[in-house]
Amino acid sequence: MTKKVTARTHHGANSLPGKPVSASRSEMSEVVLPAQTNALGKLLGGHVMHLVDIAAAMAACRHSNSYVVTASVDSIDFRNAVNLGEIVILKSQVNRVFTTSMEIGVEVFSENVLTGERKHTTSAFVTFVSIDEKTRQPKPVRPLILKTAEEKRRFAEAAVRREARLELRARNQKSDAEIKSKK
Repeated sequence: MTKKVTARTHHGANSLPGKPVSASRSEMSEVVLPAQTNALGKLLGGHVMHLVDIAAAMAACRHSNSYVVTASVDSIDFRNAVNLGEIVILKSQVNRVFTTSMEIGVEVFSENVLTGERKHTTSAFVTFVSIDEKTRQPKPVRPLILKTAEEKRRFAEAAVRREARLELRARNQKSDAEIKSKK
């Protein structure tokens, strides 16, 4: 029997009941049509990014039971192209919860409809902020319940990505301030 572990963030516990990662898991798919492809018959990267944002938002909404907004895209790695006529499949889940934000992992696959072959085409990490439906301000997000070693690994890795993101943001703000002071 797997032991349940309630993961709390370093920002302190909140009083909302936790939810397992499985409650946020989302999947969507669609056929790649000509209007979504480039001159080589490959799904446009911008369209993949659009689909990633939607799939990630679905997972964030499911976990938080609230409206969410995209705050950051830490990375999006294109590994293989998705071809015209193939099915594009997106799978998303919450990796970690912070105070008002959540990191969502998204994996994208292509499926050849003639052979059934699937390829991992894209991976992305997207951060969403939970928004209160009345005040339209950020609101606390319920804790994440981790059940598997894979969920615990993703949880730990998300903290590392968050630290890097916050460091980069601080450096960029410092650079912006320096540029403004020189004008």
